This record gives sequence, C-alpha cells and structure tokens, in this order.
Amino acid sequence: MIIGGGPGGYESALVAAQLGAEVVVVDSDGLGGSAVLTDCVPSKTLIATAELMTELTAAPELGIGLIDSDGDDASRVEIDLARINARVLRLAAEQSRDIGRRLEREGVRVVTGRGRLVSAERVLVELPDGSTEDLPADAVLIATGAAPRTLPTAEPDGERILTWEQVYDLTETPEKLIVVGSGVTGAEFASAYMALGIEVVLVSSRDRVLPGEDADAATVLEDVLTRRGMTVMDRSRMDSVTRDGDVVTVNLTDGRSVSGSHCLLALGSIPKTAGIGLDEAGVAVDEGGFITVDRVSRTSARGVYAAGDCTGVLMLASVAAMQGRIAMWHFLGDAVAPLDLKKVSSNVFTAPEIATVGWSQRAVDAGDIVAEVVRLELSGNPRAKMQGVRDGFVKLFCRPGTGIIVGGVVVGPRASELIHPVSIAVAESLTADQLANAFTVYPSNSGSIAEAARRLHHPQT
Repeated sequence: MIIGGGPGGYESALVAAQLGAEVVVVDSDGLGGSAVLTDCVPSKTLIATAELMTELTAAPELGIGLIDSDGDDASRVEIDLARINARVLRLAAEQSRDIGRRLEREGVRVVTGRGRLVSAERVLVELPDGSTEDLPADAVLIATGAAPRTLPTAEPDGERILTWEQVYDLTETPEKLIVVGSGVTGAEFASAYMALGIEVVLVSSRDRVLPGEDADAATVLEDVLTRRGMTVMDRSRMDSVTRDGDVVTVNLTDGRSVSGSHCLLALGSIPKTAGIGLDEAGVAVDEGGFITVDRVSRTSARGVYAAGDCTGVLMLASVAAMQGRIAMWHFLGDAVAPLDLKKVSSNVFTAPEIATVGWSQRAVDAGDIVAEVVRLELSGNPRAKMQGVRDGFVKLFCRPGTGIIVGGVVVGPRASELIHPVSIAVAESLTADQLANAFTVYPSNSGSIAEAARRLHHPQT
C-alpha cells in the first residue's frame, strides 16, 4: 500500500511491481503529486520561457536585433502570462496522465481517495463518494508530500497574495511583484518573473540570497539579479502582508514597508502528515511534523516506510523517488544501498543556474572535511565567450593525497546539465586526474570542468 502519488509514491510503486508485488497507490491530489502538478514541472516550464527571455537580452551583443512592423528597433518583447500559464498547466496535466498510463501498464491499482493508517497493516481509504474501503497491507509506504507554509499575518487570497501553487492561475501580468523569501523557491520565481519583464522586489530575512547554497554562487546570483534591475532587500524580515484593492503591502518588522500589485509567499513547506493515522500506527514524527526515517526509509513502525517531502530529509523530487525505491528494495529483499545525501546533485533554476553535489565549501571552511579547492571562472571559457556568457564558475573539491573528487559547484547556463560529470565523479570516487583525462568537446562549457580538474593535479614523484 502506497499513500501518495508523487515521485516517492509512483516510483516506489514501479519498483514494487517490477519485483512482483501486488501494489495499490492511494492518491487524492493527482498522480505526480506537487512535483508534477504544482511545483517542479510547472515552475521549470515557466522558467523555460523565462530562459528564452534571458537569452534575448544578449541578442544585441551577438549581432541580433528585433524590429517592429515599421522597421524601427523594437523597444521590448511582450509576454502573454495567460498563455504561458495555460501551457504550464497543460504540460503538468499531460505528465500526470503519462504517469497514470505507466502505472496501469505495470499492473498497479490506483485508488482515488484519502488514505489513513488504521494500523501498521491496514489502510482505510475515504473515497470521493463518501464511502470507504479497508485495505490490508504487508507493507505501507507514506509519501504524502508537503504544502506551502503560510502565516496568520500573511494569508494568501489566491488573487494577489499567492503561494507558489497559486501563481499559475494568474491571467494578468503583475505590474510589480514582491517575493517574500530568498530560499530556492523564492529565488527561482523572482529570477523567472524578472526575466519575463516584471518588476520584482525580493524580500530576504538573511544577509544574502540563497543562504543555504554555496556562498560564492549566491554572491554571483545576487550580483546578476541586481545588475538586471531586481531590488533585493537583505536583512528584511516580513511582519505581515495586507491588501487594499489592487495594492499589496509587505510590512517589515523594522517598520518599513514595500508595496506592489502582487505578492508571492515563499516561506518554506510544512509536511502533509496530519490526520493520516500516524499515531494509530506508531509512526514517530519530529517537532515539525516530519516523519522520522532511517537511511532505508523505515519509520518507527515495523513494516511502515516513508519517502519524500513528508520526511523532510532533503526536499527534492529525485531524493523522494530514491527514498521510495530504496524502501521497496529493502522490504522486498532486493539489493539495496542506504541513502547517501553526499551523492545527491541539486540545482537552483535561476539565471544563472546553480548546481551542486557532494561536500560543500561551508563544510570545508568548518573543517568537517579536508579538501583542496579550485575555482575556474566561466568567462575564460571559449564556448562561454561565444555565447556571451560572463557570469559563472566551476568549483571542484578533492581530497589531498588521493585526489578523489568529493564535491563540486557549477554556476552558469544549464548548470543542471554540466553538474552530471562531477556527480558521476563523486558517486564513483573518481580522482581529479580521471575526471581531467576524460575527453571533452572543444569548444564546450564542460571543458571548464576538465580544466578545473587538471588544476588539481599533483605531479607523481
């Protein structure tokens, strides 16, 4: 029995079916969960449009100009936010249907309803017509996800005060958008909407954007955002958000305020674990309501596993999917390796993108690991020069003595793709020399990864 149809749920269902288990997925919000319907797929579809607008800003430097019907230079490129959002929602729905068809082909039964644990061996499903179905299970996986966090002083209205799940209902383009929260979600939406030509103010309670990411990378991003016209309000903690007609005002704790036409709240997430029978089944949660799991996704209740955002382990779709797969491999007796967060690659889809894997600069500076560090600016890369790229870098961490790559950071266009060779190096404990000696295409941005690795070479004596 799997409660929740997001990445943690449907990926685990596919593994369990592959291993010969009878699988039932109980889902209430649509297959794919928030990752497909309201978070990753929609936001990255929106960002894909924003990327095109970002590339257009470099067009004059590359010798490309826009003209209007009269032959004069075009003053600006217009966007149609209603059409953009319609495409976003259409692609998300298509992806959800694809997941449903895949589960059906693999023999997985999908039950639409809300699942609740009666015990560690039984799930009661509340069906849409008001009836219930009691389903026994040899094992249960909980993958109920998380929801946007809101505050009593900043309640979304779905019109002008919005969570990231509500922005796709917008049909009019905001004149001035205030984004509250400078973590990954806030930074991504702020970057995307600014690229679409919207005036953006980013309110950050911390001393910089992306306080949880590599400091060098965050500095580059903030410099780029401010250079392109974004107002970044550092060390500015929100007290409340109010609306008066078409004007939204964000009031700060220091007495200042900033007004705009819309406000996007990016205040983090809360787990969707209330009312699903965790107490009855003996499943422990932490003080934030996240389900406590070990590295093979087991909860405190025998036979009950959990995966994804409801565990708070690392709130990425890729991690949710891996947690779910690991749970099924473990329960059904297949070969399994415990989850290793030091091998997880992640990406912030801003412009430029920020991709990371393995040990961080913060850990090196704190003495948690001894590593040599090399940083190589993308501005010296020939391919980057051809593309008009001036911002970004490649950073590698390797162990002294062995030369094994233990982490890396890539900042630049398509960093989400460029991080993969570094991720392979970290996962397979490759040395800097091995990474350097793999051929790269010339010219290519990936050549900077090999060059950074070459700079970590120590002559053999």
